[in-house]
Amino acid sequence: MKNVIPLLILLVVSCKPSFIVSQQISQKAISCPENENCSFELIPNKSIEFASDNFGILYPVISDGEKTLLKYTYKKNPIENTQDSNYTEIIYAELDKEFSELNLTNKDLQKVKLYFGRLCYCKGQTGYYPVKKGEFRITKSGKNTVNFNLNFNLEVVPQIISIINETISLKSN
Repeated sequence: MKNVIPLLILLVVSCKPSFIVSQQISQKAISCPENENCSFELIPNKSIEFASDNFGILYPVISDGEKTLLKYTYKKNPIENTQDSNYTEIIYAELDKEFSELNLTNKDLQKVKLYFGRLCYCKGQTGYYPVKKGEFRITKSGKNTVNFNLNFNLEVVPQIISIINETISLKSN
């Protein structure tokens, strides 16, 4: 009996909190360049795959599913009176429906299908790219709050967003 009590205490202390997103969460992102527009979303009951077009450019295919999508969007303000000045970066990750604290680096980032999208009039440098270099962490930061940290670098195309640090309020399970 004396051996069971420390084991039970260890089990309770070592359990990771888990989180479920039951409805879409969308908020203005804090991690955003000054005077630009950024949003951070958690979208439940979806899944994502990436297909390629006739030119080999990847694009997302989002469908109903048993996962939760993380979507971060950066939209640069267009230059007035200038055609084709729109510029957007989108980061997607596919989380389990019930996700917990997480710490992934480099090639393990593809366990959550972490992709970076660059959408612009940038010949040869637009589309979606798998993120293979960086760190992605999910940590509990309060009773019902979760912190998402992403620090990454792409070597295939230029990027404006390389660090995301967002805190979301949701109910823990």
